Amino acid sequence: MSSSAISQVFETTRSEGRMAFMPFVTAGDPDIQMTGELIQELSRQKVDLIEVGFPYSDPIADGPVIQASYTRALQKGIRVGDIFDMVSAQTKNGSAPLVAMVAYSLVFRVGVERFLADAKSAGFAGLIVPDLPGDEASEFAERTRQHGLDLVQLIAPTTPVHRAEKIIEAASGFLYCISIAGTTGARDQLPPELTEHLDRLREKTDLPLAVGFGVSGPEQVDILRGHADGVIVGSRIVRYLEKLSDKFTSRDDVIREVGEFAAGMVKAVRQVASQA
Repeated sequence: MSSSAISQVFETTRSEGRMAFMPFVTAGDPDIQMTGELIQELSRQKVDLIEVGFPYSDPIADGPVIQASYTRALQKGIRVGDIFDMVSAQTKNGSAPLVAMVAYSLVFRVGVERFLADAKSAGFAGLIVPDLPGDEASEFAERTRQHGLDLVQLIAPTTPVHRAEKIIEAASGFLYCISIAGTTGARDQLPPELTEHLDRLREKTDLPLAVGFGVSGPEQVDILRGHADGVIVGSRIVRYLEKLSDKFTSRDDVIREVGEFAAGMVKAVRQVASQA
């Protein structure tokens, strides 16, 4: 295992016999200042990694909740440079390691070398690129490694075995294991076949397995314990931001609620250590 910032996180969680918790926030929703404040609050709650979504007008894997947050951010005129400036300030302030969730078409528009250099300079630890075909990502994966970044790859439950093996070859940091066939979004239950899917992936790689899409609360962590190395929650957190359209909800209230939710998730993923 390499010594990247992401690898170091999972070396720590494995040594402590627990899973990692990785929340997702949309950059610029409702504005870039509050995104920075959310990252600070999540870091105070001792989350292990934070995914930062780059708003894009045509996301392919995100459900309606996150798509709406992208729209809100784009309507405020968020730019890629604004996100890098905000991230740079947070990483210099000792935030949890940050991973960019970004469309390849956005990376291409900025310029691959420039985007990777700026991402590294800002302090990102890695990238997740949902619209980059996993089995065609070897060249981009090499370029991310040259910039000292991990390229996290997504694997769906419907991914054929031969494609999964190619995806794993190009992956680093961790594998983003999609729990369901579909888009992102909080769901009450995880598919019963998910654990078998994770166990099959475990036989093929030592990379940490993190589960996203459909994870919505601490009650789902127990199902994944012993099968996954981490859990990712996006839509449930983004929904707290929707409340800002209600004039009776303040920014401080939303940050507090996100912090309380994160604290519950952190407690849930750490329970295995106390039970051992």
